[in-house]
Amino acid sequence: MRSYLAVWRLPSAPVLLGAGFAGRLPSAMVPLALLLMVQQQTGSYALAGLAAATYGLAMAGMAPVLGRLADRRSPRPVLLTQAGVYPLALGLLVAAVLGAAPTPLVLAASALAGAATPLVSGTVRALWSQVDPRVRSSAFALDATGTELVFVAGPTLVAALAVLVGPAWAVGLAGVLATAGAVGIATVRALRSWAPTPAVHRSGPLATVLAPGMPRVLASGAALMVGFGALEVAIPAFADEVGSPGLSGVLLALWSLGSVAGGLWFGARVVSASLPRQYRWLLLGVTIGLAPLAAASSPWVLGALLFLGGTAIAPTLTVQNSLVGVIAPRHATTEAFTWLSTMATGASAVGAAVGGALIETRAGVDGSLLLATAGAAAAVGLTLVPGRRRGSRAAGRAAEPVAA
Repeated sequence: MRSYLAVWRLPSAPVLLGAGFAGRLPSAMVPLALLLMVQQQTGSYALAGLAAATYGLAMAGMAPVLGRLADRRSPRPVLLTQAGVYPLALGLLVAAVLGAAPTPLVLAASALAGAATPLVSGTVRALWSQVDPRVRSSAFALDATGTELVFVAGPTLVAALAVLVGPAWAVGLAGVLATAGAVGIATVRALRSWAPTPAVHRSGPLATVLAPGMPRVLASGAALMVGFGALEVAIPAFADEVGSPGLSGVLLALWSLGSVAGGLWFGARVVSASLPRQYRWLLLGVTIGLAPLAAASSPWVLGALLFLGGTAIAPTLTVQNSLVGVIAPRHATTEAFTWLSTMATGASAVGAAVGGALIETRAGVDGSLLLATAGAAAAVGLTLVPGRRRGSRAAGRAAEPVAA
């Protein structure tokens, strides 16, 4: 606990943790609320899914562009502008859906809202990457744990509001939370004194992605997220197959809670291994945790396995964030973390699509569960692929023992 207390005592840490949690909730709330809202209005799951996917893809595609702008100027004006634009974009989206606007207009409003999503995750992680190395990994552990809680609390809020007053209210609440989170982060002392690091030379749009070490982190992370996307589809399908569709939310919550427990445990440890080695072994742990899921015969067995297997997820994401903080170019830290978020969103969507297709074939739910394991195993393999050597300074930082 001392490591967490040390993080809490850092300047601006309470605001970063609280505002970061609030500002991230819309990422877990709006896609689901939009799906429910469009489906209720049109009766079409296809159109609802298309609107939610458009929102997610626009958010993922715009994030690196805004991250690059934030690094060159400062995240502060970007966040404050988005804090004003995002609620308006959500209001337009709700008006388009409830007003039975034509499909192209609904999709355009979805894209606008997604593109306007405040740059909370990338900014918070960039700020954590600048804290004292002795507590940096603990900060990333709290960040990863908070992100897991977001995906427990967000859908729960949406489900409750959808039943009580309607999904449009969940979209409205998301706008309020996003504004509060973005303004809170934009006004912390650490960001008010942000000094952009000038680039040594003019770089191309993919320079950050191609920085030494980044391709392997992004590729391995993408493989892992493909597996997670497949699992997120397989769990509700499994619950429906065994005649307990209402348990799907419980099973997903157990998976996330296992990750929270693992993240809190890992964050209090002192690990002497280098970051790349930690990352490889933790990915292997995720693979081992996913492997027995296809053998589960009841939702209770699956729930226990999901909780146990989930304990390796937040530690893996903690080390992944630490790696990105080490290998990202100094002048493009925010952009690097937004690329990580973009990769996660896109790869998870691919995994969900492929997993859903497998469920409709003879492979069934087991096929989607096996895809989840295969994705994690592929991530382990990708960490073994040789990459370009970094400069001696960066390599030394990556090999430093980390106070997790």
